[in-house]
Amino acid sequence: MTNEQTRHNFDSIYQNTPLDEIPWNHEQPPELMVELFESGKVKPCRALDLGCGAGNYAIYLASKGFDVTAIDISPAAIKIAKQNAKTKNVKCRFLTADVIENFPQFNEPFSFIYDWGLLHHIPPEYRTRYTRNLHNILSDNGLYMSLCFNENDAYFKGAGKIRNTDRGTQVYLSSEDELKQLWQPYFKIIDFRLIDNLNSPIAHIFNFALLQKKNSKIREISD
Repeated sequence: MTNEQTRHNFDSIYQNTPLDEIPWNHEQPPELMVELFESGKVKPCRALDLGCGAGNYAIYLASKGFDVTAIDISPAAIKIAKQNAKTKNVKCRFLTADVIENFPQFNEPFSFIYDWGLLHHIPPEYRTRYTRNLHNILSDNGLYMSLCFNENDAYFKGAGKIRNTDRGTQVYLSSEDELKQLWQPYFKIIDFRLIDNLNSPIAHIFNFALLQKKNSKIREISD
């Protein structure tokens, strides 16, 4: 599936589906995310939300004192996110951007970056470049949080690691070992665990990770 097809599919979802019927759209952040902030493991800082969708989690972080930039491949999602932030009188920066083919450039590094359900939409051939880009825009000792589908997730039908969803998108199911191999050159793994469901009515198995930037110099963002 090309990036243009991915953009079209997500645009169609956000244009034609009520938000409360989009399975990954939740107005309130999951407890797993909230615990990181309330425990002080992640403190208010300059933060980047990758694959922000309707902007719910970015808005939550901004309301807690974070300086948030949020991006999504779908212009329709970004339009909704901007309206949501305006309605709630919360300031965030929302940008339409493609993290695979044209990763955005930023003038300042971020201390916290997260993708909550984005990595499983990134094909394996692009993941090293994507991970290197994150490393390069993180500040020294900055944190990266990721949540993606585990290879043992049984919800999606079919065989192999690439599965089609009932929303017209594709996901890649990752093993713990391949994720650790992907991240090892760039990040120290602080926490890695398998998570069931996340209070969702749909049964899923997720890989959850909190990582810290390794400060050795990595190649530039562009290949």
